[in-house]
Amino acid sequence: MRPEDSRHAGGTVGGSAGPRPGEDADTEELPGRSGARMRARSVAGGSRRAARAAARGARRAGSGTGRAAGYTLRQARRATHAEGAGDSGLSRLIELHAFNGAGDAAVAISLAGTLFFQVPTDQARGQVALFLGLTMLPFAIVAPLIGPFLDRFSHGRRWAIGATMALRAFLCWVLADAVRSGDSVALFPAALGCLVASKAYGVTRAAAVPRVLPRQLSLVKANSRISLSAVAGAAISAPLAVGASTFGPQWSLRYAFLVFVGATVLAILLPARVDSSAGEDGAAVTGVGRAKRPPLPYSVKVALRANTGMRLLSGFLTMFMAFLLRDEPFPGWEDKPALLLGLVIGSAGLGSTIGITLGSVLRRISPQVTVVVMLLADAAVAVVVALFYGLPTAVLLGLTAGLAQSLGKLSLDALIQREVPERRRAGTFAKSETLLQLSWVVGGFIGIVLPLNPELGLGVAAAILVAWSGWTLSAVRRGGPAARRVS
Repeated sequence: MRPEDSRHAGGTVGGSAGPRPGEDADTEELPGRSGARMRARSVAGGSRRAARAAARGARRAGSGTGRAAGYTLRQARRATHAEGAGDSGLSRLIELHAFNGAGDAAVAISLAGTLFFQVPTDQARGQVALFLGLTMLPFAIVAPLIGPFLDRFSHGRRWAIGATMALRAFLCWVLADAVRSGDSVALFPAALGCLVASKAYGVTRAAAVPRVLPRQLSLVKANSRISLSAVAGAAISAPLAVGASTFGPQWSLRYAFLVFVGATVLAILLPARVDSSAGEDGAAVTGVGRAKRPPLPYSVKVALRANTGMRLLSGFLTMFMAFLLRDEPFPGWEDKPALLLGLVIGSAGLGSTIGITLGSVLRRISPQVTVVVMLLADAAVAVVVALFYGLPTAVLLGLTAGLAQSLGKLSLDALIQREVPERRRAGTFAKSETLLQLSWVVGGFIGIVLPLNPELGLGVAAAILVAWSGWTLSAVRRGGPAARRVS
């Protein structure tokens, strides 16, 4: 081979020789640029594939979440419409009450960090007593004013319920601005207005239940379902309100505003039979044109007496145990008083939930028998705790008190709804709520003034409850068969 052929071969076959002098150096960079472009296209293609895979994953996750949410909503709707509740319109009232529970939970969480509900551990008992007195203000307005007004205009109950929701929505917005600016002048009246509107809603809603009661359900079971919806609404709403409050307490109040706006719409969409006056029992009218109000049925009086005793114990335990467990915690809990108090108070909340659940699942409950049995259970457990004071018995007392209070209140509502004429029902509910709140306040005052001695304090409470139980049983015996009739 000739030398020049050898040079050409070396430059083209071996690839070891560089470009010959005079050749354009750019001809050697073309393959490098092409490779860079290919690598860029490969990276871009990989990114597109990754984006498509992420989008597919997001779609699957969103679809799964949507299916889960849809399934939950379908199950909730099926539960609210069961046993004729969908046909009668009770389901609408159940859904409305869930919104009410959600809004109340949001308001409570929002105001928990303000001075309105804040009770420092070193606060004097006199200031706590003042707080107890303030809790009676909403009832001082509801009982003499709102209850009779609702009785007189019972045909506009949908709009009355909607008005209580709309008023709370407006006041939540006012509260949000007051909390943000620290304006205590607007804070206290707006918070009091929320409490009054909440109590007015409770009276109006309870009086409307018989109008949408399906034939398959008893009043106790219907009331239990409505109460259970409030528990579910509060459980769902509380985390959302807490999340909103991380940006400031005013944001959870604005969230409550949206909840109450939705509740206002639901109230207006309640079935027309809520406003119907067909089948109402009119009150007898005297010669001067004033309605003659007959006395309360004896079974309602007995139920009110029993519930008053149970509510008195609840107020006593709330105040007495709060101070006692803070100053004299159980051995081993000295550095965790807040957790200890939460355990005892939480057992009462658990008992209340169990009571509501039992009322909604049991096929037949006699309200006359239930209120008396629950009062006797409270008295028996109070005696046991006074004799054998300790953490297990204290938790047992909280559990029993919560269970008895919830079942007793459901039974009382059922008796008022069944026995009291329509024209007096809202006023009767307002008066019963006032009496029960007053008994809770009296129990709280007793818990405040007694020395922080568990044997003495719980012994006094047990003695009061035993005496109250005897008084209630004597009323049952005097009432005869009419007072003990089983529904």
